[in-house]
Amino acid sequence: MPHHIDVLPKTMLAIEIVEPGGPEKLKPTQLPLITPPKSHLLVKVAAAGVNRPDVFQRMGAYPAPADASPIPGLEIAGQVVSVGEGCLRWKKGDKVCALVAGGGYAEYCLVHEAIALPIGDLSYIQAAALPENFFTVWANVFQIGQLKKNETILIHGGTSGIGSVAIMLAKIFGAKVFTTVGSVEKMKVASSLGADIVINYLTEDFAEKIAHYTQNKGVNMVVDLIGGDYVNKNYQIAAKYGRIIQVGMMRGAPQQVNLMPLMVKQLIHTGSTMRARTLAEKIAIATELENKVWPLIISGKIKPIIAKTYPLKQAEKAHRFMESGDLIGKLVLVNEHF
Repeated sequence: MPHHIDVLPKTMLAIEIVEPGGPEKLKPTQLPLITPPKSHLLVKVAAAGVNRPDVFQRMGAYPAPADASPIPGLEIAGQVVSVGEGCLRWKKGDKVCALVAGGGYAEYCLVHEAIALPIGDLSYIQAAALPENFFTVWANVFQIGQLKKNETILIHGGTSGIGSVAIMLAKIFGAKVFTTVGSVEKMKVASSLGADIVINYLTEDFAEKIAHYTQNKGVNMVVDLIGGDYVNKNYQIAAKYGRIIQVGMMRGAPQQVNLMPLMVKQLIHTGSTMRARTLAEKIAIATELENKVWPLIISGKIKPIIAKTYPLKQAEKAHRFMESGDLIGKLVLVNEHF
């Protein structure tokens, strides 16, 4: 537990993006500490998750909302050190994790109190790896996609942060899970997470495999963070009335899309980003997560996969590793002065 919780510093270490570009554009800096406004908490950050959107923000492709901190970082875990007016649920000393619209790569971060979640006996590193992926998967797969028990779901990128959470939640809520990954090692990890069928997209055609395994019926849902040439294949392997949920576009927009399968099979192709959602939407997701998913996390039935941790000052190294393509699970930055 931090010492001198009442004696807050005037400044804090934060990682700023000096200009759009490569990982070297992430620079440690000192910024003034902020007093939490109404309904907000000031959290001393013990650990902060690193996510693909942070990379896009650094490159200039995913700007922070106008009312959010320009400092990258979308999820944190730590201890409440100050509370704004009107905060009823949390008090100083409480341990929380939270989704934030920015500002996570810092020693202190503002959090709306209604989006903070308890961390129980989890480590700060584990807790920091939860919010972004669990909020994203719950909102897309369960709220928008309405995944039901005994349905089939294909999750692309099954060992990514989002993919691994999607596998665990889809499985625990009773779906049959297919996933695509890009190595033998990742196949083993995806299986250990609960995937029923794991396809190596480098050595196998996932569209052919899905057709084979489903007797040409296709899958009820596709969760896709790849985009590009996957879009047409997703339409091809979706079952009648299937839902394609777009949660990322790592290969960019598709060059040409054949919409005929979408029309013939009456598919729904939708998607969302988390950062642009309203506060009310985020609160609704947080409430459902706390009721339906958090007991599974606190009890240890679901655990995030932590790939590596880095000191906060080494955010540049974390981004380099994320861009290497070797990542299985989550990267977490650790505040060594916590």
